Parts: sequence; C-alpha cells; structure tokens
Amino acid sequence: MTNSVKADLLLVLVTLLAAISWVFSKEAVLLMPPLLFVATRFLLAGGLLSCLAYRQLKNLSWNQYRQAIIVGSIFAVGTLFWIMGLYSGVQIGIGAFLTSLSIVLVPVMSRLFFKEPQPLSTWLALAIATIGLAFLSLQGAKDAEWGHVLFLLCAVFFSLFFILNMRAANHREGNELLDDVRVSEKVPALPLTAISLTLVGLIAGGLSFFFENWLLVSEQFSMVMLGWVLASALIGTALRFFIQTHAQSLSSQSHGIVIMVVEPVWTALLGAFWFAETMTFLQGFGCALIFISLLINRWGNIKGLFKATQVGR
Repeated sequence: MTNSVKADLLLVLVTLLAAISWVFSKEAVLLMPPLLFVATRFLLAGGLLSCLAYRQLKNLSWNQYRQAIIVGSIFAVGTLFWIMGLYSGVQIGIGAFLTSLSIVLVPVMSRLFFKEPQPLSTWLALAIATIGLAFLSLQGAKDAEWGHVLFLLCAVFFSLFFILNMRAANHREGNELLDDVRVSEKVPALPLTAISLTLVGLIAGGLSFFFENWLLVSEQFSMVMLGWVLASALIGTALRFFIQTHAQSLSSQSHGIVIMVVEPVWTALLGAFWFAETMTFLQGFGCALIFISLLINRWGNIKGLFKATQVGR
C-alpha cells in the first residue's frame, strides 16, 4: 500500500472521528457546563500531546512559541463560539454544515488579510453557501436562530485559524498577522497542535471559573459524565489530531482538503442515528447547497485528485 493510499484511508478515519466527536461533545454538554467541558477536554488532549512533543517543546524559540500562542488564541475563540452553539440546542448535523463553511471562508479570509488572489470558483462557492445558509437558518420571516449565528462566527474564526496554523507550520515571510517583522521559523506540527489545544483549555477554564458553577458539577458528577469527557478528549481530540498530523505527513494537502469535506455528512448521519434528529425539506436543501459550495470551493483539488488517479491507472 502506497503512502498516498494510507494517507487517504487515515483521513477518512479522521473525518469519522471528527463526526463521532460531535456526539461525544453533545452528550457531555447535556451533563455539565459547556465551558468547563471544553477546558477539561482540551487540557487533557493538550497535555497528552505535550508529553509526546516534550523534546520539541523544549527546543522551540520564543518566536515559535509566540506564533503558536497567536494560532491557539484564534482557535480558542472559534472553539468557544462552537461549544456555545452546540449548547444552544442546534442539531449537530446543522451545526456541522454551518461549521464547515470555514472551508469556503478560508480563501476569502486569505484575500482580505493577505491580499492573495482567488479564482472565480471561490466567489461562486461563497454565493451558493450564502443561499444555503438562508435556507438552513431562516424560518419564514423570522431571524436566524442565535445558535446558528454562533456556529457562523465559529466558522469565521476557524477559517482564520486554518490560515494562521498553516502559515506557522510552514515557512513564509511577511506574515503580518503573526509577526511585526519577518517570520523566519516554522513551528513543528506536533508541538504547534499541543500548544494550541492547551491554550484553548486554559482560556475556556478561566472563563468557566468566573461564569460557571463548578460546585454544581461536583454534586452531579457521574461515571457517565467522565466517560463522555474522556472519550471526547482522548478519541475525538488527541487521537484525531495525531492521526491527521501523521496522515498529512504522508501525502499532499490537497487530498486531505477533499476528504475532510465529507465530515458534516457523517455528522448529520450520526445525528439522525444517535439523537433521532430530523431536518425539514428546506433545511436539507440548505445543507445540500452548502455541501455543493464546499465541492466548488475545492474543485481544483478534486480535478487534480481525479487526474492523479487516472495517471496511476
């Protein structure tokens, strides 16, 4: 089996783990405060990955730590919007499609912040995604639900996180958002992930300390609650990111981008199976439009994947 095939299979597993993580997280926030759950989940996952990356963490320079802290802070804001959207009661299938808009927004944010030219397909995908969002979020003359807005804000910050994470992990000069001068050092993937996850946990933990009742959690503690938290931290976060990092080291990024598009589909199917979630016809149509926008947004990668397959034959 070639490394490319191994990477593709591992990334399919990553999308399944990501979808399963939605179930873990939904079950957990039904039993405990959302910010405390995020803090516990990401501190456990970040601590585990920090142990694996211990030697690399010791050798990082201050500039590398600085880049990782900026990336982690953006990731933390997006994650806080995500967990509050999940806590609001929005179906995990709908939430996953809204969050997946971050893929469409990545080239848009690259254009806004880094002046990178984008093809016509980017703007076509954005227009279709906007129409899909309208079908998904609007009910008659009512405004979009607050939970939908939270997931949309999450998608905005996740798109910026994807860009900065890639730029921190790959040497690129003139990175104004990460440095006032020239960025001369890339950050290895494992310590970068460990720092980002740990920072999410610390920020969420600080907010939880001031705004959530920890005493209530201790009174309602159960092994079921602990099980969901551990499953989310170890399987849905640490294992998922570890496999994703390894898979991306085996093959090109374009394969990963195409495969990761199917995550919201898995999540919607799991939501229907686990929570008996259903969608109206208009909501389903909105999800379909968003999925089409993801494919259009990555059409160049998809064509490249097909060409590579034909050449391999």
